[in-house]
Amino acid sequence: MAAAASREVREVRAEKVRRIFERFDVNGDGGLDRGEMAALVVAVNPRVKFSDEQISAILDEVFRTYADFILPHDRGLSLDGLLRTYDDGAGDVDRDFDALGLNLPSSPSPSELPAPAEVAALPPPPPKSSAAWAAAPNHGVAFDSTWSLIDDLEILIKRLRSKQIKSSTDNNNNNNFDSYSDAGWSREIGGTDLADGRIHWDDTTPEYAAFVRELTALRARADGARAREEAFDGHMAIGRGLYEHQLFRESLNSFKRACELQPTDVRPHFRAGNALYALGKHPEAKEEFLLALEAAEASGNQWTYLLPQIHVNLGISMEGEGMVLSACEHYREAAILCPSHFRALKLLGSALFGVGEYRAAEKALEEAIFLRADYADAHCDLGSVLHAMGEDDRAVQEFQKAIDLKPGHVEALYNLGGLFMDAGRYQRASEMYTRVLSVRPNHWRAQLNKAVALLGARESEEAKKALKEAFKMTKRVEVYDAIAHLKTLQKKKKKKLTKGGGDGDGEEEFVIVEPSKFKRVGRKTTLRLDLANALEIRTFQRLTRLSRCDADVLKKEMSETDVPVSYSGSGVPEKSIRKAALEVILRRMLKFLKAETFQGAMKAINERVLSVLDASGSGRVDLGMFFAILAPICSGPTDRRKRVAFDALLWRPNNEGGAQIKRSDALAYLKLLRAAYIPSHSTSDEVRGEPDNSVVSYAEFLEMFNDPDWGFGILVTLAKLEAGDRVRHGRHTCSICRYPIIGSRFKETKNSFSLCNRCYSEGKVPSAFKQEEYKFKEYGTETEALKDKCTCFNLHSKSLENDP
Repeated sequence: MAAAASREVREVRAEKVRRIFERFDVNGDGGLDRGEMAALVVAVNPRVKFSDEQISAILDEVFRTYADFILPHDRGLSLDGLLRTYDDGAGDVDRDFDALGLNLPSSPSPSELPAPAEVAALPPPPPKSSAAWAAAPNHGVAFDSTWSLIDDLEILIKRLRSKQIKSSTDNNNNNNFDSYSDAGWSREIGGTDLADGRIHWDDTTPEYAAFVRELTALRARADGARAREEAFDGHMAIGRGLYEHQLFRESLNSFKRACELQPTDVRPHFRAGNALYALGKHPEAKEEFLLALEAAEASGNQWTYLLPQIHVNLGISMEGEGMVLSACEHYREAAILCPSHFRALKLLGSALFGVGEYRAAEKALEEAIFLRADYADAHCDLGSVLHAMGEDDRAVQEFQKAIDLKPGHVEALYNLGGLFMDAGRYQRASEMYTRVLSVRPNHWRAQLNKAVALLGARESEEAKKALKEAFKMTKRVEVYDAIAHLKTLQKKKKKKLTKGGGDGDGEEEFVIVEPSKFKRVGRKTTLRLDLANALEIRTFQRLTRLSRCDADVLKKEMSETDVPVSYSGSGVPEKSIRKAALEVILRRMLKFLKAETFQGAMKAINERVLSVLDASGSGRVDLGMFFAILAPICSGPTDRRKRVAFDALLWRPNNEGGAQIKRSDALAYLKLLRAAYIPSHSTSDEVRGEPDNSVVSYAEFLEMFNDPDWGFGILVTLAKLEAGDRVRHGRHTCSICRYPIIGSRFKETKNSFSLCNRCYSEGKVPSAFKQEEYKFKEYGTETEALKDKCTCFNLHSKSLENDP
């Protein structure tokens, strides 16, 4: 009975494909040529507006992949070929049949059914007791003996589950399971949507140990097959079943065995990569996906239709390592191979946003939404991109669309809260963070931001409660400091109310004074503008963690990196490199960073440095110039940093092998250096001196570099900030922000109030002290202040002694 039912399903499916075929075989020559096939693609996708280029790419892919089913004399794809595309998962027969408004008679007569020769050979139908994944028409099982392995495995897993009964949804996992896309043209290697919930198997129990022993026996049965192909089929099926039940470690063992049996087959490498990624082993997953990609490209047309998904999952694994620029290249390749791959476009847009390429990200995300209007994640990411571009009204609309499609969309709610915070709408921001916490109670960042929003809304008591909750969730020192600061503000508020003055907002009033009114006492006191610029560079150092990367690491990379010399349009030789390849070098240099932190560092470097070096948008940068620009902000003695910068310029083809560099190169370097790190100077600014073909020595280069006006003399101020990172000034607090002063303390000599680095650089002074000018003296440590105080006291005493 089961066999008869299965045969009837196959016959109905084949009849539907035949009717679709006849609908578009306009000339009746028994084949679908490019025009007829294009009409079919458009008709079954009525909501998608394909461009001519997209249609052409799809047709190229189909005709190349199914070349064996292309009829001679340009007649096109045969009926057998169309049936095979549906069998491979290229489309949904039932959906397409309904979309075209076709109908089947209740019981087709034998004459209406296709002849046996017209029906392509189908894989053996799965028994009723087989696993859910194996019920699909493209399950991939090739041998009858494999079905018994599948059934026995399902029994073992059900027995284990009944004994453990330990599964739950993990809402806090950081794995990007839902990013794994369905295949572009084919879903042959589609998988379980792991975003629906994680199953937690306890591998320490006796039941699990017994399961592993029984699983080993099952694998031995697969190995005992008569032929290598049959053993391969068995191990692949066992691995697939284990993966579907999220027994990732065990499934990996099966896929590894399948790789041993058929090393050049794409599928075991691909599935091993998926399992490794699920286990959090991103570098190893990347290697397996690279092997799958190599196998697919070497096999001709056999696995061409799987290439989009291989590229997508390879990109995801690279993102897991923090390699976002490299991931972009693979997402882009997947979108080129399959223009209708909406998830590849979404991932491309998200990755481009992650490296600060906002316009390109907007375009990719809009294309993904065009292909799938109900894609909540794409709407959310587009909202983030628009907010970063300053288009907040549109951003709110996109976040709201994501929330409407998925009311519990945590990222959309959280990001919308951030947008409201930036806009000063603190009450609305607090509401968004409250909704995030209702979905994910342990989201400590939402709890902390809720406290900040409540503080902005002047609800101090509620803010204090929220801060305490955030501190319970994570014992982070910044949360503790925030609580201490809030207490300080509340004490000041009570003091002001007791005196009957102030507006009760809990903050010291201040005014911003123009730079000309800030005077220095002594040349050691840093200029306000220089400090402001140095603080920005210091922020960049901290964000990229380059302050933890020694300049000698750059020197080592130069000696070990072999970059071929290329020629630009002007014929100038240079060692240029693609941004994705440069990212690999940076990952080696910053190997101590976690993936998420490296992503943030890469974004900052791309926005600030690479955008200057690649002003034309070619995607390539001069590696020697890049090393030279990075050297001054790495760690190590400042003299060593300057030497490495000079050596990087010597490393370029123009100067390689000598001890001097061209003056024009030195001038171009200083121009780019200032453009990257000093926002007030762009690459169009003029520098002193005319470019020429003369050369400069290292001593002359230092003179040019140290010039405070057109060189990079600000490095002295930057080094002072680096040295003062942990310097505290006893109980002295800034008169403006009320935080303990760390770094340099700037004391106003007349009114004796003190400012921190940040408030001094921004020109803030207490509004109670209104003067025509303010004179500041800088103290690097409290010891310096005490010495200065003693000196002043001694001078005052001598003055009194000499007074008649």
